[in-house]
Amino acid sequence: MKNNKKFLRQCIDCRKIKRKEDLIRITKDNKTKEIKINKNNKIYGRSVYICKNIECLENAIKKKKFEKILSSNLPESIKEELYAVLKK
Repeated sequence: MKNNKKFLRQCIDCRKIKRKEDLIRITKDNKTKEIKINKNNKIYGRSVYICKNIECLENAIKKKKFEKILSSNLPESIKEELYAVLKK
């Protein structure tokens, strides 16, 4: 019997559990302490997942959930990149 639960993650805003591929991963790099969008899962560090939904992103930014979980401010460049990804 396979255990598929290891591929499920939770959105930080809506708290819905979805497949890892259906979410966007934002990671604070262990070495450089930079916050990056982790597209290929090659960056190791503290990570959060968010739905590919613009409402979830806006609520998470408004409630400062990224700052609370990652313990640092989310750069404007990352916010702009997230909006660009979600508008496609």
